[in-house]
Amino acid sequence: MNFNADQLIHYVDDIFKTVGLSSEDSHTVAESLVAANLRGVDSHGITRVPIYVKRLKEGAVNPRPDIKVIQESDATLLIDGDDGMGQVIGRKAMEIGIAKGKNSGGVHIGVTSSSHFGAGAYFVKRAVEEDMVAFAMSNAPSTMAPWGGIKPYFGTNPYAFGIPAGKHEPILLDMATSVVARGKIIMSAQDGSDIPTGWAIDDKGRPTTDSNAALAGSVLPFGGPKGYGIAMMIDIMSGVLTGAGFGPHINNIYGDYDKPQNVGHFFQLIDVNRFMPAELFKQRVDQMIDEIKSSPAAEGVEEIFVPGEIEYRTEQKRLENGIDLPEEVYEDIKKVGAECGVDIRDYENANTIR
Repeated sequence: MNFNADQLIHYVDDIFKTVGLSSEDSHTVAESLVAANLRGVDSHGITRVPIYVKRLKEGAVNPRPDIKVIQESDATLLIDGDDGMGQVIGRKAMEIGIAKGKNSGGVHIGVTSSSHFGAGAYFVKRAVEEDMVAFAMSNAPSTMAPWGGIKPYFGTNPYAFGIPAGKHEPILLDMATSVVARGKIIMSAQDGSDIPTGWAIDDKGRPTTDSNAALAGSVLPFGGPKGYGIAMMIDIMSGVLTGAGFGPHINNIYGDYDKPQNVGHFFQLIDVNRFMPAELFKQRVDQMIDEIKSSPAAEGVEEIFVPGEIEYRTEQKRLENGIDLPEEVYEDIKKVGAECGVDIRDYENANTIR
C-alpha cells in the first residue's frame, strides 16, 4: 500500500484519540511518526503505532500528562514529563525552551519521566525555524554493550543537531550511536531478512547476520569505542543529570508494560542572533554547503551530500508520490486500528495513492 501523508496522519491521529490522547497530542504523535516515514526513517515511523498503543492501553504511558517545569534558572530548565508520550513531552519542552532561549540567548533543557520520543529531527527542526541552533539527545533501554563487553548496558542513545541555512535546506544530523538504529533490526526480524555483518553481535559476543540473534544479543556502537564513549556521555546528560533512568534502569519499550520507561532527554538551544545577525550566519552556512557540494568527489561518487540532504529529497519524493508501506507494517497498523475501532479502509480513498 502507498498512502498520502496527510491521510496517514489522519488515520494514526484517530487511533491515538481512542486511547486517551487529546486532539492536540494525538496529532503531535501522528505528525512526528509520519514525518519520520517521509524522511525515509521508517524504523521510527508508523511501525511504532502498535507498541505505543499497547503501552497506552496497559497504563505504562500516561495519555494526559501534567508536563511542568520543576526547576529553572536563567539558562536552564528541568521538565517533568509525567510519563507521557515522548513526542508530546519533547515538543512541549522545545516550545518552552525556544521562548526562554530567545529571551536569554540560549538554554539547556533536561527532561525526566519521559518515554521513546521518536526521531530527534522532528524537535530540532522546530528550533531551526526560529533561527536557533539546536541539539537534542535521548537515552534508551539497554541494547548496546560497553565496548569489549557482551551484556547490553547503554541504549542506542540518539542525538540530533540542527543548523539553519538560507537558500539551502537546514542541516539536520539525526543519528543513533549504534551502527544502525535497533528499529531497523526489528523490522528485519519482522520480515524474516538477515542483517549486514557489523550491525550486531549475538548473546555470546559473536558477529551475526541473524536479526533474531542480534535482538537477543547487542547492537554495536558506530566507530567502535568512539560511539560507545558518545553513548555514555548522552546517557549521563539525558539520564544521570536529569534524574531519569540510565543504563539498565530504563524500562524496555517492548516489555515492562506495567512500568513507565523513565527515559530522559537533553536539549540545547542557541539563539544565532546573539553571535551575529541570523541572515549573515545563514549566508555563511550556505557558503560552506556550496563549497562542500562543489568539492571534488571520489571515484564512483556522483554527489557529495550534507547531513539531512538525502532525507529532505526523500521527503519531497514521498510527499509527491506517497509513502510505501510494507505489507507487514500495513497489516500491523490495520489490526491495531481495528482493535481501536478505527477502520483503515475509511482512509483509503481518492487521496490514497496505490
